[in-house]
Amino acid sequence: MSNLKNVQPLSDFNWQEFENGSPVEVSKDALEKAYDETLNKVSEHQVVDGTVISVDKKEVIVNIGYKSDGVIPASEFRYNPELKVGDTVEVYIENQEDKKGQLILSHKKARLSKSWERVNAALENEEVIQGYIKCRTKGGMIVDVFGIEAFLPGSQIDVHPIRDYDVFVGKTMEFKVVKINQEFRNVVVSHKALIEEELEAQKKEIISKLEKGQILEGTVKNITTYGVFVDLGGVDGLIHITDLSWGRVSDPHEVVSLDQKINVVILDFDDEKRRIALGLKQLTPHPWDALDQSLNVGDHVKGKVVVIADYGAFVEIAPGVEGLIHVSEMSWSQHLRSAQDFLHVGDEVEAVILTLDRDERKMSLGIKQLKDDPWETIEVKYPVGSKHTSKVRNFTNFGIFVELEEGVDGLIHISDLSWTKKVKHPSEFTQVGAEIEVVVLEIDKENRRLSLGHKQLEDNPWDTYETLYTPGSVHRGKISEMMDKGAVITLNEGGEGFATPKHLVKEDGTQAQLGEELEFKVIEFVKETKRIILSHSRTFEEGKDDVKPVRKQHAAKKADASVQINNVAAGTTLGDIDVLADLKAKLEKGK
Repeated sequence: MSNLKNVQPLSDFNWQEFENGSPVEVSKDALEKAYDETLNKVSEHQVVDGTVISVDKKEVIVNIGYKSDGVIPASEFRYNPELKVGDTVEVYIENQEDKKGQLILSHKKARLSKSWERVNAALENEEVIQGYIKCRTKGGMIVDVFGIEAFLPGSQIDVHPIRDYDVFVGKTMEFKVVKINQEFRNVVVSHKALIEEELEAQKKEIISKLEKGQILEGTVKNITTYGVFVDLGGVDGLIHITDLSWGRVSDPHEVVSLDQKINVVILDFDDEKRRIALGLKQLTPHPWDALDQSLNVGDHVKGKVVVIADYGAFVEIAPGVEGLIHVSEMSWSQHLRSAQDFLHVGDEVEAVILTLDRDERKMSLGIKQLKDDPWETIEVKYPVGSKHTSKVRNFTNFGIFVELEEGVDGLIHISDLSWTKKVKHPSEFTQVGAEIEVVVLEIDKENRRLSLGHKQLEDNPWDTYETLYTPGSVHRGKISEMMDKGAVITLNEGGEGFATPKHLVKEDGTQAQLGEELEFKVIEFVKETKRIILSHSRTFEEGKDDVKPVRKQHAAKKADASVQINNVAAGTTLGDIDVLADLKAKLEKGK
């Protein structure tokens, strides 16, 4: 295409002949010279300005005032999607004429030749520049800025966290140059910096107008386990998880989602208004205000277990309305147990309202009240003297606690376990979890106590022992236990007795041993203290009790005789010798 704006007349052209209609001859050289003078003087490898005269998807045609126009691939203008006909662009002349006589231009090289100057100027002057996002890379994006590949960190794309980087690829955006490494020719740009400048102005305006109770619209920026961060237009506020809903919320995602626009109310903020507490549930009426006014203590309600602890379970009977079932209200049993033994989160339960305070918005519930209290009719079901099967719950040093049914416990005192056996600890008699037969001895309804017995299932053998083990009677028994003070003897007819060491001496002088079966004489029987004192030695020492006093009498007589002899001897003469001889003979005979 020719450029005729600067056409100059030929100096040797004969205008007179031309006007008379005579043919005018102009030399070819003259014409070429005249045409060349109409063109710009261009040199290869230089940067010049050109005018866009055509734009399509594949190429851009640029006129630089040369005899032919240059064609540049459209891809070199991706950073500038607004390019149009008439725009002035920089181009680099690579070749004035290729094989086809085409002018070869490059916009990319023209930009590169001045890119570092422009990038440095943009950093120094804090200039806003345009860039084309080419692709993703580790940690961010690659941006074409003046033909230079600059790095855009992921954190510098937006003030909000970016979840999908791919949506930015192929976009042309405005940036600020934030860092340049001259040595490695690295450039870092930021789009977030531009937004922050705009937001800072908005933030100051918003903060200056903040008031408690004010309702604002915001966008959910981030969701955590403890709450939701909301962007109020450059200012962030936190909705704590407890302020999301009047009901229990285990996960904030149940209530809101990312990027959702919501209305919130300002609950509180610090003096510098850097921490802003927001509320969502406060925009709706409290569920307690809508609770059925006809509900009263004693009514039955249904609900779902939402929270459980050792001390009880919270049951939601309506959205945002909860009642506590204390563990003591879960069973009539008085055993120490945790709420997890009865209920679990998610259980649907029916309960009875025990207390209801609408002002304090508190309610206590019970589930044991759905069943009759077994102690109300305790005398009917478990009268004194009745026999029952119970389950051993636990031991103490003084007895066994047993359960007759849920909520009905009783105590068997250690002294009521056996008529004859001396039980030192209940574990010697039975074990936890075992069944044991009992007799009701006493009822204390007011204190919910039952006194039970086991030995009372049988007649008292000591009534029989009283007639059987009379003092002086001899019985056979086995030494079942040895101790320092004596031995325990298990008698064949039943019952146990005790023998001291001196009463365990056998006829041959040896001591009786554990496990030996011998005959024993009863030397003492006391029914009240259930004591039987035995002796094996007495069984072969017949009349021993009668001999002792007799010997004492003989010893006294012998002493008297000695005195008599002495007295006689003192006054006797040789003629009395016969008398002494007779006395001596009597004494010897009496031995």
